[in-house]
Amino acid sequence: MIKPSRIERALTLLALAGLLLAACQATMSPPDAVPTALPVAEYGWWNDAVFYEVFVRSFYDSDGDGVGDINGLIKKLDYLNDGDPATNDDLGVTGLWLMPVMQSPSYHGYDVVDYYQVGDEYGDNDDLLRLIEQAHARGIRIIIDLVLNHTSRQHPWFQEALDPGSERRDWYIWANEQPEGERWRESAGGYYYGYFSDQMPDLNYENPAVTEEMQKVTRFWLKDMGVDGFRLDAIKHLFEDGPVLEHTPATHAWLQEFYLFCKEINPDAVIVGEVWSTMDDVVEYVGGELDIAFEFELANATLESAVSGRKASVERKQQAVIDTYPPGQFATFLANHDQNRARSRLLDDEQAKLAATLQLTFPGAPFIYYGEEIGMQGAKPDENIRRPMQWGPDGGFTTGEPWRLYYEDYQERHVAGQSEATDSLLNHYRALVRLRNEHIALRQGDFIPLESDCRPVYGYLRRHQDENILVIVNLAAQEQTGCTLSLAASGLAHGDYAVRELLTSVEMSTLTANENGGFDYTPSEAFAPREEYILLLMGD
Repeated sequence: MIKPSRIERALTLLALAGLLLAACQATMSPPDAVPTALPVAEYGWWNDAVFYEVFVRSFYDSDGDGVGDINGLIKKLDYLNDGDPATNDDLGVTGLWLMPVMQSPSYHGYDVVDYYQVGDEYGDNDDLLRLIEQAHARGIRIIIDLVLNHTSRQHPWFQEALDPGSERRDWYIWANEQPEGERWRESAGGYYYGYFSDQMPDLNYENPAVTEEMQKVTRFWLKDMGVDGFRLDAIKHLFEDGPVLEHTPATHAWLQEFYLFCKEINPDAVIVGEVWSTMDDVVEYVGGELDIAFEFELANATLESAVSGRKASVERKQQAVIDTYPPGQFATFLANHDQNRARSRLLDDEQAKLAATLQLTFPGAPFIYYGEEIGMQGAKPDENIRRPMQWGPDGGFTTGEPWRLYYEDYQERHVAGQSEATDSLLNHYRALVRLRNEHIALRQGDFIPLESDCRPVYGYLRRHQDENILVIVNLAAQEQTGCTLSLAASGLAHGDYAVRELLTSVEMSTLTANENGGFDYTPSEAFAPREEYILLLMGD
């Protein structure tokens, strides 16, 4: 028997999931303003979305206590998407990922003490219900962080488990004598396993009662609260097998059951996973355990090429992504809450614009970390990459004392100032998101790389049925002249194509496709430093 490849297995699982979704589609309807996707066996609504990652604590404070809250997020929904496609002064995102909002003793929320309640500092469950209702009215879907691997040490479950005779003892992983390995933590009742810290004891999914309880949690958020899916935190660590601490067969098996459980509750729910690992490891989760997973290698390559001015990193990695994943079933990003901010890794706003253009014209489901659109900076420790959003020259996040100080440049770098500057990074992001929302080729189109005789110039064709868009960027800080972009063959019909530049409306030369759908195209005599084009091809 020929063993199926990883991609064949993933595609088979994706097709089976599509059949399940299609069978239940009649009873589910998306928010009115969310674009309709292709058949779900091929694409889900997430392939038509642009997501925005929000740390509620740092986004907007509605009551002056220095901590962002859900009511503050509601007040800023029009900044994210005002629900009117005709306007261009909102960001236009159609998905929100909320970092942990459940009750927790920590500032970050990744150690939960109550899986059924919104944290007191953020508001309450009714506030979140109102947020979801108002977001849906604007065409925004909401997913939340679900922390499965561990709870807080202060969770009542763990406090009970400290007693060796407790019924909850086996909800966590215990040893009477200290095992080898630094992740075992001592307590009065023995040693417990906590992969991330002594404040985050790992749950024991070998115990069916733990799975049953987490399924109740999942049902509550999908059915009672009406969230549109989950971002699953740290899922590669759910089960350990001796010295093997990640990607174990038991982890994959558990996630397959969890995925089906979620789809039975809401076939439209999206399951996004954090599997911080190599591409070959990540893809094993996609298709029957996750809908999409974050693509860390591509994120790093995109930033590397934007900084270096050389296309090799992003060109190679993007082709590897296309060759590895089911079409479009991965999540793109530039940075997140666990990494130094993208703008702190990039040298200037021009490089930030290049990176944004690449991400938002690539396949996959894009995620933008809050503040990335204005170039907020920040480097570890984690609190400094999760600073308050910079709304105006006075900071604008709170009327009180912010829980964490703004970055040093807040008086010059803020939403208010960049909204007024037509060439700002914020308005560049707005234009890119708008183009992605308007053009299905950028959301679901094939990705076809082009050959370029100018080494720093990177180009590709995004093609969906009759819509064809060329993306061309000069990554270098130097002008490039006489650059020709070539394609041997494609599905383009033979003939001439008028070319409309979608970002700046600058005039472009006509493109002629040969009988094979190929071309040799010189769009202009010269590419200015870090110039970028998004070109719509218009044939007869």
